[in-house]
Amino acid sequence: MNQSSRLGVGIIGAGRVGPVIGAALAGAGHALTGVTAGSDPDRVEAILPGVPVLDADEVARRSEFVIVAVPTDELAPLVAGLAEVGAWQPGQLVLHTDAAHSTGVLAPAASRGAIPLAVHPAIAFTGTSIDLRQLHGAFAAVTAPAAVLPIAQALAVELGCEPVVIAEADRAAYGEAISTATEFSASIVAQAAALLGAVGVDEPGRYLSTLVHSTLDRALTEGRDAPP
Repeated sequence: MNQSSRLGVGIIGAGRVGPVIGAALAGAGHALTGVTAGSDPDRVEAILPGVPVLDADEVARRSEFVIVAVPTDELAPLVAGLAEVGAWQPGQLVLHTDAAHSTGVLAPAASRGAIPLAVHPAIAFTGTSIDLRQLHGAFAAVTAPAAVLPIAQALAVELGCEPVVIAEADRAAYGEAISTATEFSASIVAQAAALLGAVGVDEPGRYLSTLVHSTLDRALTEGRDAPP
């Protein structure tokens, strides 16, 4: 996509992901129409200065392209609820960022004529400008109907990511892989740090830093070189 494809982008979900995605798309030349309220308005204002804070239905009505970045268990009810109040628009792009869901969760929006896309950037979001740097060089899982798959891929590129196509039927397995990589590694590090703290090691997180990073680098290298 290019400047001739400039879109009015609205963000539903003001947690760690949505505002960062919005800022990345603004940096690619798109105009931001609004963002929903979040629990940390100062953080959102820092990354999206001056963007109007609106209700979700108003964001959807005002935008040619809607980013839905909400927790997994909130995604389906939100999309269905906005369909019930007539917020989705024919021809509108609607993209969710959830790892585990395919575009099927956007069916209520698609039934109103919206175009469903799923793009999950594979980074650990902090909700700050640090993420904008992390996006560059990261991968993004892209799922979309064949006719609009190039649009989803182009949007991933605009975020700074390298798109990797994940089939609709494989999205749940992809989500499980992402969950395993993030939750398991975090819990193991926390457990190890607690054990070190219990035996008197000061700053156990700092103590583990080089060990954990080098171990992960080796595991990632071995995973890359393993046969499919």
